[in-house]
Amino acid sequence: MIEVVVGNEHGLHARPAARVVALVNSFDAVVTLTDLDTGRGPVDAGSLSMVATLNAQRGHRLEVGAGGPQAAEALAAINQLAAENFGDAPVSEPVVAASGSGLDVAIGPAVVVDAEVDLTGYTPGDAAAEHRRLENALGKASAELIHLRGTSPDHSGIFDAHLALVKDRTPLEAVSSAIQGGSPAIDAWKQTYDQLAATFEGLDDAYQRERAQDVRSVRDRVLRALTGALSNDTPPAGGILVVAELDAATAATIDASKTAGIAVRAAGTTGHGVIVARSRGIPLITGIGDVDVPNGATVAFDARTGSFEVEPDEDSVRTTITQRQAEREEALNQAAQPAITRDGQLIEVLVNVGSVQDAIDARGADGSGLVRTEVLFQDHAPTVDEQVERFRAIAAALQGKPITIRTWDIGGDKPLPFLPQDHEANPFLGERGIRVFRRRPELLRDQLQAIRHVATETPVHVMFPMVTTADEVAWALQELGPRPEGLQVGIMVEVPAAALRIDTITEGLDFVSIGTNDLTQYTTAADRTNTSVAALADGLDPAVLRLIDHVVRNAGVRVAVCGDLASDPQSAVLLAALGVHELSAVGPQVPLVKARLRQADLSEVDTAEVLAARDAAQVRGLL
Repeated sequence: MIEVVVGNEHGLHARPAARVVALVNSFDAVVTLTDLDTGRGPVDAGSLSMVATLNAQRGHRLEVGAGGPQAAEALAAINQLAAENFGDAPVSEPVVAASGSGLDVAIGPAVVVDAEVDLTGYTPGDAAAEHRRLENALGKASAELIHLRGTSPDHSGIFDAHLALVKDRTPLEAVSSAIQGGSPAIDAWKQTYDQLAATFEGLDDAYQRERAQDVRSVRDRVLRALTGALSNDTPPAGGILVVAELDAATAATIDASKTAGIAVRAAGTTGHGVIVARSRGIPLITGIGDVDVPNGATVAFDARTGSFEVEPDEDSVRTTITQRQAEREEALNQAAQPAITRDGQLIEVLVNVGSVQDAIDARGADGSGLVRTEVLFQDHAPTVDEQVERFRAIAAALQGKPITIRTWDIGGDKPLPFLPQDHEANPFLGERGIRVFRRRPELLRDQLQAIRHVATETPVHVMFPMVTTADEVAWALQELGPRPEGLQVGIMVEVPAAALRIDTITEGLDFVSIGTNDLTQYTTAADRTNTSVAALADGLDPAVLRLIDHVVRNAGVRVAVCGDLASDPQSAVLLAALGVHELSAVGPQVPLVKARLRQADLSEVDTAEVLAARDAAQVRGLL
């Protein structure tokens, strides 16, 4: 028996779980996993459904037990796999492939493939015949996935996970038992995999919940093989694909240079298919809902405004596409120029970074408004010298422009493997950010020492995340200690309570930075990664904007925004009109945000009308 720690960003989700299963099944041994932090288990480590739904999160300790002739070898192999983060690559921003346009607007004939597999023409046989049918269907589905894996090497891990689901012995035993009891193969398979998808949807981690779409993708692939329906792997090119969910197989294999775009009915942004499509530069919109889309009808969408239309004004849409293409080229050419609005306001546009490479790749950034230290250091607790070296490298990549280092922001969906936390029923409302370190300040003190050191060499700002009270601010300033000359100090405003009493918590601070992602979630009580409520978690909700406005008018210090809203050019103009001094965006958006600000006259933005709007849709209309 051994103990290992899960170091993967999203825990032991489908892809790393598939690697565990494949490894375990290569030995003559019976292996079990128990999550020591939650008490779940033991589960069969040779079954993907069991390993994935164990829901072991980053930082959790796993007890691995083994028996059988090759037990020792199996344990040694799993120990090595865990040391390699179960085969997961370090987290990074996806690179947009040149084959896609990379635009956020598209038009074309609808290719509707979101209907469920038609099972009405299926004629069941006896149990033996149904078993043979299922075996043939599983063989066909496996062959398709092996082909997809070979033609999409960048996404092979996804198809390995789908293969493991096809061959997973736990649900297969349930399917076989149902067939033996008289159920047709299609019913047995569908019911079993529907139940497995429901299990994933019931997990408390948003990323794991979205893995239910992988289960449904495998469910439908086998159902198509059972019924003889056509595969969805190569939908017709040249149109806009309309799907209920976007599975990774479709996203990875469609011709990005010929497909106009993809429209997904479900909301949510962390599904495998959405990630793959965006990494390939395919125009994409999610959350279009149940709008009726006739197959072949001309449709258009603009992800920037969130609009999706059937039979749109084609000339207008194509004009928009031409404008966006020209806009992108011009923005890149002018990226180094300052963002001065038409009415003479200078808005600093900075870049969010999670790696030195992010800083190297940034074009036109006026510095970094957010250095994510919990992303910079993921594998081990860094020494002071290691942190100094990394911070120096980021500053050098940005040519000595100011960098804003956020102290460890962990908890919720961002655990650190080297700082285990107790299991919490609702981690997003538990020990996050600064709250963690009031009980365990040692790691934070090392980081603050590194920040103070770098601040003697280059312009540095430091900010503390997840602040709620003035007492927390006072504690943070005490822990920081004597400041080198020029070191500016701020906090993240992510909690409505902090926003509402901003005038009482800024004593001793130089700035505040609004994290719109969490502020939106906490204001609307809606997890933006939960497809059932994602539409509610809209950063342009007037309630969120009123909180931002309140912070700007009452903070008494410089106000920045480093959440998703700052990466949207239209929203950036509104934020600047509300009085935000700095915007920190994701790297590819920095040139576009600066270009849009240069075109804007902030005095013409009717902020009162925006703040009085009834909902986010009306705000977009006003913008």
